[in-house]
Amino acid sequence: MSNEKLMTHSINATNLADILERVLDKGIVIAGDIKIQIADIDLLTIKIRLLIASVDKALEMGINWWQTDAYLSTKAKETELEAKNTDLLKRIEQLESRIKPAAAQG
Repeated sequence: MSNEKLMTHSINATNLADILERVLDKGIVIAGDIKIQIADIDLLTIKIRLLIASVDKALEMGINWWQTDAYLSTKAKETELEAKNTDLLKRIEQLESRIKPAAAQG
């Protein structure tokens, strides 16, 4: 590879890295709507929104949905399991409290 081609490749990689860093730092939003109509009657509307940003920038903007999604966060999964466990224990206590008076009478 010639020195000139190597230099061009290096500059392109640097430019791409700079662009990516800027996009992640500032964030970028891509939005679009798809609408299906027949005779001016809306049959289907799909709103597409895409936000590309770093995690820090997203948190700064108040976007943190991945922290509470059990599929993406082990902490959220543990919290979900704890809530289910607590609910099940309450239901068991309720069922046992119904059974005890019936057993005492019989």
